[in-house]
Amino acid sequence: MSAEGGSKAIIAALGANLGIAVAKFVAFLFTGSSSMLAESIHSVADSGNQGLLILGRKRSERDRTPKHPFGYGRERFFYAFVVAVVLFTVGSAFSLYEGVEKIIEPHHVESPGWAFGVLIFAILLESFSFRTAIKESNTSRGDRSWVQFIRRAKAPELPVVLLEDFAALIGLVLALFGVSMAVLTGDGTWDGVGTVGIGVLLGLVATVLAIETKSLLIGEGADPEVQDRIVACLESVPEVDRVIHMRTEYVGPEELLIAAKIAVNHDDTAGQVARGINAAEAKIRGQFPEARLIYLEPDLEGDAGGQQDVPEPTAKTGDAETAASS
Repeated sequence: MSAEGGSKAIIAALGANLGIAVAKFVAFLFTGSSSMLAESIHSVADSGNQGLLILGRKRSERDRTPKHPFGYGRERFFYAFVVAVVLFTVGSAFSLYEGVEKIIEPHHVESPGWAFGVLIFAILLESFSFRTAIKESNTSRGDRSWVQFIRRAKAPELPVVLLEDFAALIGLVLALFGVSMAVLTGDGTWDGVGTVGIGVLLGLVATVLAIETKSLLIGEGADPEVQDRIVACLESVPEVDRVIHMRTEYVGPEELLIAAKIAVNHDDTAGQVARGINAAEAKIRGQFPEARLIYLEPDLEGDAGGQQDVPEPTAKTGDAETAASS
């Protein structure tokens, strides 16, 4: 995902949600509909969420420091997780509270024309935002399904915007249903039912976002097929006999850390090993520009014990270790 593409989707969502929030609040004042109030709070929460995503992107661009030697790339994961918390606490919890209260004490919807007009207007704006997010996502989604894209994307902004916009569109349909049924039947309970539906929807979306962003915060490695290609790059270098074991982790959405122990020929000189490591790093970066941090530890085939994979390697006195980073 390009930074520009993600920014376009966030800005489109922010503009749409601000306009929708104002329109919904106006409609709520005229109608007294709890669905409209829930949708208003939902749009305000979404606007704040887009602001948090922009803040996270900005803070992640800070230079590395001695205290944070791998940089601040995970700030984007953190603020995406905060978005999930805000969506759940502000959006879902408030909607459920309002819906239950309206079911217990139903009220007639006043001036329904305002509600219908604003909801249709909101659907048009949300559709524009959703279309923008889909268009930007398609540039990096490839042949993956939408579920795979959301689950495997390392940059959190587009999955967050996609799910928010999807939830917003479904929420608007639920609000339209609740208001319509309340007007047709004269029973304000339907308005509360629509509001509860919005709360449940937002809770589900917030849960999915929390699970996915939590995984990124803890630390995710490269996808299996990417790891296979990295191993192939390493083993294609004549000086590398094989990869003994390897670990990968995204320290930011576009910054991949690769650490590997490689077996080298015991007859190679230190210079030959160093040239081989440099060639391997160049091949990896040629295929994976996000591989900005590469640490390769050479070892002799016999000393490796024949193991293909072991727990975290321990440093040994006398090991020749070469590290390369951007």
